[in-house]
Amino acid sequence: MALPSSFLSELKLRSDITDIVSSYVNLKRRGRNMIGLCPFHSEKTPSFNIYPENGSFYCFGCGVGGDVITFIMKIENLDYIEAVKFLATRAGLNMPEESYDDGVAKLKGRILEANREAARFFHAQLMSEAGKSAQEYLIGRALSRQTVVRFGLGYAPSNRFALSDHLRKKGFKDEEIVAANLAFKKSSGKGIVDRFLDRVMFPIIDLRGNVIAFGGRILTDQKPKYLNTSDTLAFKKSSNLFSLNNAKNTGLRTLILCEGYMDVIALNAAGFHNAVATLGTALTPEQALLMKRYADEVVICYDADEAGQKATAKAIDILRNAGLVIRVLTIPDGKDPDEFIRKNGDKGQAAFKNLLESSGDDVEYRLSKLRLVHDFNRPDSKAAYMKEALQIIANLDSFVEQDIYCSRLSEELNVRKDAIIEDLNRIKSAKRRDYAKKEYRKVTAELLGRDEKLNLQRKDNMRGAKAEEMLISYIFHNPDMLKRAEELISPDKFVTEFNAGFYKYITDKIRAGLPPDLKISEDFTPQEVSKFYSIINSYNSQTATLNAMKEYIDTIIFEKEKLTKADYSQMSPEEIMQSFKKKPKN
Repeated sequence: MALPSSFLSELKLRSDITDIVSSYVNLKRRGRNMIGLCPFHSEKTPSFNIYPENGSFYCFGCGVGGDVITFIMKIENLDYIEAVKFLATRAGLNMPEESYDDGVAKLKGRILEANREAARFFHAQLMSEAGKSAQEYLIGRALSRQTVVRFGLGYAPSNRFALSDHLRKKGFKDEEIVAANLAFKKSSGKGIVDRFLDRVMFPIIDLRGNVIAFGGRILTDQKPKYLNTSDTLAFKKSSNLFSLNNAKNTGLRTLILCEGYMDVIALNAAGFHNAVATLGTALTPEQALLMKRYADEVVICYDADEAGQKATAKAIDILRNAGLVIRVLTIPDGKDPDEFIRKNGDKGQAAFKNLLESSGDDVEYRLSKLRLVHDFNRPDSKAAYMKEALQIIANLDSFVEQDIYCSRLSEELNVRKDAIIEDLNRIKSAKRRDYAKKEYRKVTAELLGRDEKLNLQRKDNMRGAKAEEMLISYIFHNPDMLKRAEELISPDKFVTEFNAGFYKYITDKIRAGLPPDLKISEDFTPQEVSKFYSIINSYNSQTATLNAMKEYIDTIIFEKEKLTKADYSQMSPEEIMQSFKKKPKN
């Protein structure tokens, strides 16, 4: 059964979307609505809108929209029932007892329980005789017992069935163990085999303290060196960070971004508890936005090898797009943080602190890399350096920063500053033109329906589809006009099946005396929900009148009855001439 309508109505009434969103996003009033920087994609100009009158949000930048439940689902990475429970707790409401289908939520809960039990098992194995080789490895990495316990480190034994057998004894079914990605089915299809074998295990813990996944480091020379949990109902690699649960409690607004688990653990052991790492993948925009919630500044502390430098360059762009201040810490002699701290022994903490405090910003880092490949004694190389440097400076948002770096370039290259600024302005003008072209192509594609992925009939029926959307928006905001509209049109007269579905959905709700979007987050996919709110939030009360509604309906009916080429091929000349006499009423 679905959640009772009365419960959802009360939940939404008590969950003011402006209050809830403002705890995640800095909002400013714009007319009747609120606006801010979107928490779901990187942007510098606010395009994220809150509509208090209908309790919804929509971002014109990334196209994400929904109600308060949708927002919590996305911002907290929860499923529908979990988001409802989250809001119910906040609002002081009790969930209806056993009146809803929460099969997905229950499976996710079982995955989390299995992960927690697996973490206990792995830790017990590490502390036993079976984990002796793993103990020696961790001792060799200078980790104390206190650090091992704090991070819940463990050991996955080489027995291919050890964890699965243990979890079965604890009451877990094979399908639950596989769903947690702790095991996989045998090729024969009979039975399951543990995913992690003979590895040091690193539990990955979310911001609520749940064990959501694992990383495993092999103790031999076999490949891959690290093996990570694949995405599950409880875990998405691109949206989580290792040890963020620890870093967020430091009270600092700075995060140290490392490449791997051992770097983070070594930094924590040395007293730097604000270190985090990605989870076996390159940094993603989602992870950057997650960091933005807990930090204003990120210090990139990747390995100094070639791969680490390439990863640093990519991370700089992603972090800067998220609005974070960036510094880059370069460790001498190509070492990683773990190795650097161990090599310096008792002085490791102080040595790393010095590196941290002396680390430069990302612009200086990129300029220093350019200097290494250019010979200033050669005019052509000197000019090439300035051209590449100005490309970096042109992307800075602050005019003050741009001026400072232009002054430095002038001194460094012995070139007039006004000449440098002139070149900079040309580059910025070209970037503005490129941006304008991209925006034009984006808007054109949207208007013509080229990128439409949900309403596939829209592209070939633009006029009718647009009229349908205007009608949907009008009825949503004027439910008292539904009876009049139903006298003129029914969903089967719609040109596109997708819009007909939305229209029927809201009209069924209105006839039942319910808010037209009451269960939208439950009944549609996130992409469909976003499309729905993009339609209803295009409403303009000044132009949406009863006469306008009639025009929308006339247009829909005309476009529906409009004949296709195939129709004409089957008609006589007289019938074709008669069809041309039909015209839309508007």
